[in-house]
Amino acid sequence: MAGDERSLLRPRDPASGAAALKQQQQQQVKVKVLPLHHPSINDPNSHRSVNRFLSFIWRACSWWQLECIFPCIRWMKSYSFKENFKADVVAGITVGTMLVPQGMSYAKLAGLHPIFGLYSGFVPVFTYAVFGSSRQLAIGPVALVSLLVYNCLSKISKPDEDKKRAELAVLLALMVGLLQCLMGLLRLGWLIRFVSHSVISGFTTASAIIIGLSQANYFLGYEISRSSNIIPLIKSIIDGYREFKWQPFLMGSVVLAILLVMKHLGKSRKRFMVLRAAGPLTAVVFGTIFIKLFRPSSITLVGPIPQGLPKFSVDYEFKYAKELLSTALVITGVAILESVGIAKALAAKNGYEIDSNQELFGLGVANVLGSLFQAYPTTGSFSRSAVSHDSGAKTGLAGIASGFIIASALLFLTPLFSDIPQCALAAIVVSAVIGLVDYAEAFFLWRVNKKDFLLWLAASLNTLYFGIEIGVLIAVALSLVFVIHESANPHVGRW
Repeated sequence: MAGDERSLLRPRDPASGAAALKQQQQQQVKVKVLPLHHPSINDPNSHRSVNRFLSFIWRACSWWQLECIFPCIRWMKSYSFKENFKADVVAGITVGTMLVPQGMSYAKLAGLHPIFGLYSGFVPVFTYAVFGSSRQLAIGPVALVSLLVYNCLSKISKPDEDKKRAELAVLLALMVGLLQCLMGLLRLGWLIRFVSHSVISGFTTASAIIIGLSQANYFLGYEISRSSNIIPLIKSIIDGYREFKWQPFLMGSVVLAILLVMKHLGKSRKRFMVLRAAGPLTAVVFGTIFIKLFRPSSITLVGPIPQGLPKFSVDYEFKYAKELLSTALVITGVAILESVGIAKALAAKNGYEIDSNQELFGLGVANVLGSLFQAYPTTGSFSRSAVSHDSGAKTGLAGIASGFIIASALLFLTPLFSDIPQCALAAIVVSAVIGLVDYAEAFFLWRVNKKDFLLWLAASLNTLYFGIEIGVLIAVALSLVFVIHESANPHVGRW
């Protein structure tokens, strides 16, 4: 038997065994309580799991912060080219094709050159696709904001001061964007909860009527006073009836009929859905071909449009900021009532949620960056957002595709736009706002809730009589009064 094996079998001295046990206990204590200078504390391997955990927490926080700043990361992380790419591109091309003639029409409504409508559909569209939280909302020039811009500019500048009007509109876009960003950062998106749907419906109905009447001069062939009050508009239309020209009226009516038929077919029959988006482009093409063939002198044309992308500029006329502030506040309020409401409705239909504050911030950044490239105030569009949703848009890539369509039009197609008749652009505006006249909502409220019907009626009549600027303030005030009344007098049912 080997020596080592024999030593294991040999009986041990009790004293030596006790000493060994004591030494072992001391060693165990030393293992449990190590001094700070012990070599094992400084071993890199002992920190590996802690470092990994801290690194994971840091990356998670950084990624969360990036998602808050750039909501596009949320859909980019799980983007499927097989399922989403084709639908996004088709929807983007459809909305972009619709935006080209609409943008020019709305710029004319704002009292600006049509090129600014295309500029406003370029940089803001790209920006919102990155910073906006809605995946179907289509932003750009809209009729209601364009009329507010016109009312504001007409008080500060003369009709022939085109350069000054453009500078003021760009400054207005900057101010609106800063206000929207501030509201988003202060988390004031909850304000939309205090505005009832009936008040919003009444306000938009009255605004649509005013916008439609403001385009009458292009149909009738003579100048009318531009106002956001319905009484001066109707009076001006009646006073100038002796100067009526039948040529623009006939052409505008034909173009409007074409637009309404295509819109109806696109909404009622799914296989003709493309007609709804192609309507504005069809109107422009039809009008241009007619002008080139017959050259009627009584129909006014758009005229030359500059070619190329907008130039970067920070040359703002800040001396007019005080005069523009009230309109900037109203446009910001309209953005809350209109864009955030549309975005929430579309998000609910497509199975995701949006943050109202993030939405306001995204709209604000789009307006701020757009103002650097000669855009006037933009917001979400009812008609184009509906087309985007119906066309199958899945992510913000649809907005990026729309931006490329506008860029292509600016680079290559502007020489073709000079012969577009003004009455065709006016017909596009009228066809767009007809859908905002929500008389069906009034009948529904009359049957269901008389109080809501009275709110709808009050919002409509005040907007028609006092104008859009005061109308939106009265609409918000009525909503607040209604909320306070309901809170003070809650409905108590009987047991």
